[in-house]
Amino acid sequence: MLYLLHGLSDDHTAWLRQTRATRYAEQAGLALVMPSAGRSFYADEAQGHRYWTFVAEELPEVVRAFFGLSQQPATTYVAGLSMGGYGAQARAATPGAVRRGGQPVGGAEPGLPPGRRRDDIRDRVFGGALSAQDDLFALLDRADLPPLWVGCGTEDQLVAGNHAFVARARERGHQVTADFRPGEHSWDLWDPMLAAVLDWLPGRTAPPDGPDARADRRIGPA
Repeated sequence: MLYLLHGLSDDHTAWLRQTRATRYAEQAGLALVMPSAGRSFYADEAQGHRYWTFVAEELPEVVRAFFGLSQQPATTYVAGLSMGGYGAQARAATPGAVRRGGQPVGGAEPGLPPGRRRDDIRDRVFGGALSAQDDLFALLDRADLPPLWVGCGTEDQLVAGNHAFVARARERGHQVTADFRPGEHSWDLWDPMLAAVLDWLPGRTAPPDGPDARADRRIGPA
């Protein structure tokens, strides 16, 4: 099962509208779960809703009860783009929640927009500033992380933060696969990166339709 977390300007439908996520998941034999979390960075907001509790605790129980899908760590994965990348890495660091983290882009630093909107979101979500509990770099120092996949376009404004995150994670002894390729903060990059994430997922075998399908899944801007 794969949880896909959307970005700041999207909702849970974006993965279906902008990528071939269903095709990739079918070939990989994965169920997709795509929650909507507003502009919350998947946090329990200081002034708002408890999105972290929803995604990390309530949603997995609903998925298990309604669809009978296993929540075993070995077969549960999470990936996200931009704001969702932040949420995916934070969720991967939660003991007992998920044991595999994937991140098509972003996430080393919250990709907040510039100007006043940035201040408003930071105040509403994090209460003014990131605490050690919300800082992904701080989590690297104390969390027992699963293998991580971190990717970003080399023309993306978040690329420096992602490079720094990968370097710090490796310094701390965490297993990280990094994918930095030409591209901007756009779906033209995230769709092929999603295919790459599914090819990488630890413990999984090749899709049932063989290596030709794996190559086809990588068609698109790189």
